[in-house]
Amino acid sequence: MSGEQELGSVPVALTVNGRQYSLTVEPWRSLVDVLRGELGLVGTKTGCELGVCGTCTVLVGGDPIRACVMLACQADGMVIETVESLAAEGALGALQEAFRNSHAVQCGFCTPGFLMLATALLRSEPAPSRQRIREYLSANLCRCTGYAGIIDAVEAAAKPS
Repeated sequence: MSGEQELGSVPVALTVNGRQYSLTVEPWRSLVDVLRGELGLVGTKTGCELGVCGTCTVLVGGDPIRACVMLACQADGMVIETVESLAAEGALGALQEAFRNSHAVQCGFCTPGFLMLATALLRSEPAPSRQRIREYLSANLCRCTGYAGIIDAVEAAAKPS
């Protein structure tokens, strides 16, 4: 079917990390599957695939969303930010540096989700309290760090330079 839409597929237009994409996807495909499989943005991880762990968190229209439970066709016309958007010209962003300096990364699997969730928090609340950071980040799961380093990193990134 050259040039034609595949039977059962739908056209989707996404703006991901500032770049526009026009795709044709099956209506049942999750956003995380399309980000990783079609766009090659593998920084976003697939964890539980139930929307529980937060590993797949991306920002859609600036809001944190679990990309495993959002269908790609639901994101049609939306602006999406993945963890790849945080680094500029190959250099780590300030929040990523804070994670590194605070030893907030162990296995690293949950890190992209935490980074995106923390990005949303710091955009809406530039100077959140430690308790607020803890509450906000409780939406994501980590099996390795014990969370202290993650909370320290977000707190450090929130402080004015």
